[in-house]
Amino acid sequence: MNQHVELQAGAGPEVLSITGGEAIARMFLAFGGGVVFGMGGFQLLPFYDAARRLGLRHFLVNDERAGIFAADAYAKVSGRVGLADATLGPGATNLVTGLMEALNAGTPMVILAGDTHRAHSWKNMTQECRQVDLLRPVCKELLRVEMVNRIPELVKRAFTVATSGRPGPVVIDVPEDISHAVYPFPASEFEVDPIFQCVPALRTRPDGASIARAADLIAGAKSPIILAGGGVHISGAADTLTAFARGLNIPVAHTLSGKGAIPCADPLNAGLFGRYDRIANPLIEGSDLLVVVGCKLGEIATKRYTIPSPGKTLIHLDCVAEEFDRTVPAAVKLWGDARLGIEDLQAALHTRQAELSARWAGRPADISARMAAWREKVGERLNSNETPIDIARLLTEINATLPQNGYLIADGGFAAHWGGLLFNSPRAGRSFVPDRGSASIGYGLPGAMGAALAAPDAPVFALTGDGGFNMMLGELETARRLKLDFTVIVINNAASGYVKALQHLMYGQGAYQSSDLSEIDYAAVANAMGCRGIRVERPQDIAAALRTSMERCGGPTVLDVVVTRDPARMLPGVDSRTVQIKPGDRIA
Repeated sequence: MNQHVELQAGAGPEVLSITGGEAIARMFLAFGGGVVFGMGGFQLLPFYDAARRLGLRHFLVNDERAGIFAADAYAKVSGRVGLADATLGPGATNLVTGLMEALNAGTPMVILAGDTHRAHSWKNMTQECRQVDLLRPVCKELLRVEMVNRIPELVKRAFTVATSGRPGPVVIDVPEDISHAVYPFPASEFEVDPIFQCVPALRTRPDGASIARAADLIAGAKSPIILAGGGVHISGAADTLTAFARGLNIPVAHTLSGKGAIPCADPLNAGLFGRYDRIANPLIEGSDLLVVVGCKLGEIATKRYTIPSPGKTLIHLDCVAEEFDRTVPAAVKLWGDARLGIEDLQAALHTRQAELSARWAGRPADISARMAAWREKVGERLNSNETPIDIARLLTEINATLPQNGYLIADGGFAAHWGGLLFNSPRAGRSFVPDRGSASIGYGLPGAMGAALAAPDAPVFALTGDGGFNMMLGELETARRLKLDFTVIVINNAASGYVKALQHLMYGQGAYQSSDLSEIDYAAVANAMGCRGIRVERPQDIAAALRTSMERCGGPTVLDVVVTRDPARMLPGVDSRTVQIKPGDRIA
């Protein structure tokens, strides 16, 4: 049965008599919806039919987890709202991990979940569960549609909430009868405010008095340092922050999500701080003022709440007031948008900029010298010729190969840790895309799909472990079907490497439990699935394989890199065998 009814024109305003599902599709298009990832079911068939007829780009995935991860990466790379859908019950519950990632990472997403027909709810309908109760804690807001005529209003609210303040995912729960019902919608209801298509939709400035106090603290400091988090990228503040730091000669350290807040090659870039630092932690301890921008100062960034040491003076700039004083008390709290806050600090310090820049003129050279000394210290691993391949050598080759406009997507676990430590973001902005909201495994392959759709002309590498790749192997079919060109680099160590390395550190050689995987030739698997597979077993072959993988072939390339099987050399570090573990420690 065709439930679609064309535009009705009469004496009064134009009316669209359409299904609720079509109304949702039209609202997605009104907001400039880029792509939608999902797996359908009867509840959302009217939405799917409208997507077909109206030209909404909807892509079938093989697992709802992959769909929401792809939507997350699409949003992070494009700045637009990520879109995904799922049917009721198991489809909806498969969204939970991706929603948690997006909520914690501040990713703008609108997610559509089908639900049971209200006339038959709680009568053991197929796949029925209390999905509203399950999804509500892992999204910014959950909107259940109880009246079909409210669909335009509630979809507008979903985009408004998803893109305002700290962005996040909004779930629209749509009962079957609402999706299939036909209603005469006034055409004017499908007009939207375009500012809610991207983030940040709305910006607020910190109050002037707080800016003045913060500027005075900076001007009076002997050795300030900026700590940048992922909020810099959400705000689009990387260029502004880079100019601010360069103008005053203030070093910038960053979190995993904040990588690219300043180009990694910049003399003022102090690299990661916290659990995986190079030179930043000692700089923080030697500083008398910390300027924290768009950073929640969570466990990894603070090395389990031991950095900074107590008593440090801190200025905290964030758009979410609830983050202030959560882990480290701030002397000045700047509540507002990161980019506008930095601009205001820059303006407040304008008359003193020359004096301050001269006072701290030696700091770029100091940071560069420290970083060069660190590279020399770990140079043996960065340039290692050992086989199986050292992961540090793999990152060295990625840095040498990936062009300036490229993206590195990093899966959870040590794929993100190695990438965060060693990948050199060549430009100010988000070129390193890890899933640090929840650090879940399995993000790499679907994340590359989302990034490739968001930036179709840019090279995309995804770094994933064999465990994470195993979780999402079926999405190679999706990527092949969509003809997406990107490279998945599988760190093949035949283990759940992060867990095995921790077991080695805590319990000693040979004390491994449930952390080994089968030896698999993932290049052969990729070739069997109609994709391009390249297996790399020697370090001298990495560069050529990476270059080949960037030659477009109308589908994904899997680079199966056989890396060290030694659990003592799996985690980032000069030599993790020297680490001393004390009760209660977590070093990775």
